[in-house]
Amino acid sequence: MADEVDIQRLPVNANENHFDNWTIKFTKSHILHSQCSTADKCAARAEMCNFCIYANSLELPHLPEMVFPDNILSLKHTNGGQIEFNALDALKKVSNGKLPLKVACSDAWKESRPAILLEEKIKPFDWTFSTDYKGTLSGNYRIETTEERINIERLKEKEKILYYEELMLYEDELHDNGIASCVVKIRVMPSSFFVLLRFFLRVDNVMVRVNDTRVYHDFTTNYILREYTNKESGVKELHLPLPMFGDPNVLSQFMPLREGLYEKIYFDNASPSSSAQNANSTK
Repeated sequence: MADEVDIQRLPVNANENHFDNWTIKFTKSHILHSQCSTADKCAARAEMCNFCIYANSLELPHLPEMVFPDNILSLKHTNGGQIEFNALDALKKVSNGKLPLKVACSDAWKESRPAILLEEKIKPFDWTFSTDYKGTLSGNYRIETTEERINIERLKEKEKILYYEELMLYEDELHDNGIASCVVKIRVMPSSFFVLLRFFLRVDNVMVRVNDTRVYHDFTTNYILREYTNKESGVKELHLPLPMFGDPNVLSQFMPLREGLYEKIYFDNASPSSSAQNANSTK
């Protein structure tokens, strides 16, 4: 009980900076509790703790081993449009009720979890916690598909880094059978900012998956580019040394592209009707 109290009292680290027409803010704090910390308040639904918010918002039989509910990155334009990255919305995109990845170790993995619910045995559940989350949009914005691509070579050029942050949203070691992680990183340069949200999955000796969302904004334009890519492959098909399977930056270069989505998102002078229609989008 003492440990729970100590964790509850840990402060939330926060930082806010302004670049061009954008306010970039992050919050960062401790791991999600394993049980309700304020039972009376949560029962009355007056002010629920993070554990109960997740339990009531998600239909998953259980959560990843490590979830960071207060690790949030937000980028807000002066016109009110915003894109945010958080663990709760990422986990809302995890499949529940669809046929999950089926591998040799999955049944043993599920049986090893404490307090497996009857519901889980009946309803399929993606025990890899795979997500195609692309960020949460709100406020005044509009989206259109585009042929324009993020200039990766430009991002490789040497430019002063004004701001950098990395936030873990959630992680699970799949009961020592691999890794599933969702991490967001941002860096701001004098000319632009770049965000990478990456879901990385490795099921040892079975398969790998990298879902990347890249968000890039050149401060001389009135839009951001958002690119989502899904890459996955069986381990045997890649014919790579085992050490490479621990580094998604290197590994993804050899993986086949399964899906790509390329968009322009306008925050400056966006159509109010478009933003109302798309408000709180997690597409």
